[in-house]
Amino acid sequence: MKVVATNKKAFHDYDIFDKYEAGIELKGSEVKALREGRVNLKDSFVKIQNGEVYWIQGHISNMDTTYKAFRHDEKRPRRLLLHKNEIAKLAGYTSEKGYTLVPTKIYFNNKNRAKLEIAVAKGRKLHDKRRVMKEKELKKEAASAMKRYGF
Repeated sequence: MKVVATNKKAFHDYDIFDKYEAGIELKGSEVKALREGRVNLKDSFVKIQNGEVYWIQGHISNMDTTYKAFRHDEKRPRRLLLHKNEIAKLAGYTSEKGYTLVPTKIYFNNKNRAKLEIAVAKGRKLHDKRRVMKEKELKKEAASAMKRYGF
């Protein structure tokens, strides 16, 4: 598995509950750009419309070598490939107040297919973000102290 990009902001802004692996419907130039790592997940989200799942605002940059006639729209909505029962589960989650679907990482699996990991998440309040950052910092300090003193 070769990870192309991760969405660090999602782990900071949301509490992650459940993760799903989804295939992405891409054009050829988009796949080549993904292999080059020209993708940004930061402000993107996942939406369910008419029983289909779409990755919205995901930015895949055009490569310099792509001919102008074959260039893709960089922020076009891309359809995600999931089973019907998974889509129904995700629709059930998002119908509850406060839950949303966010992309957490994009990668190529062992069969060399582009996959998008999406997560069911709930937004954090500002004080929760501060608390989580403080806990991470304390864990990091404890780990370094344990390492320093040979435990």
